[in-house]
Amino acid sequence: MAEYEKKVRNILSQNGCSFRRHGKGDHDIWYSPITNRHVTVDTRIKSRHTANAIMKQSGIDHKF
Repeated sequence: MAEYEKKVRNILSQNGCSFRRHGKGDHDIWYSPITNRHVTVDTRIKSRHTANAIMKQSGIDHKF
């Protein structure tokens, strides 16, 4: 199964999103200036559907 967390983090960084803090468990909180919202990113993303949902929440037009 594919690992998406590094790809997701790179795409978030390239689009101006910034890491804010570690959340509960294995989640991190990122800020998206595109949507002016905080986005929760799992540190172990194994599903492309989850990766696509993070992209959608952050306002980035990217599909895995």
